[in-house]
Amino acid sequence: MQVFDLKNHHAFPYEERQKNVFFQAENFKVRLIELPASGAMPPCEMASFVLFYVIEGKALVKVNQQSQMLFANQLLITEPAELAMQSDEGVKILGVQIVPGMNK
Repeated sequence: MQVFDLKNHHAFPYEERQKNVFFQAENFKVRLIELPASGAMPPCEMASFVLFYVIEGKALVKVNQQSQMLFANQLLITEPAELAMQSDEGVKILGVQIVPGMNK
């Protein structure tokens, strides 16, 4: 068992996003995403299912051609898609990537 204090966990900038993966197993990986005020994550093609849980702040998340504003304590679940996000005020998000077909 492992316990992580996400409120006090530091995230690296997008350019160093691989350092933000703090847990990885065969079928999933968990990372912290932190965008500063006026920060953005450019569009990226995700081949896996993704869960985004907003710890604090808010962000506009774009999944393919649909946009949704996410606020603290909200959870977004998406199938493989092109994802992007931006935050005017800053945001801290828990991201979980899940490998498709892991239950087969």
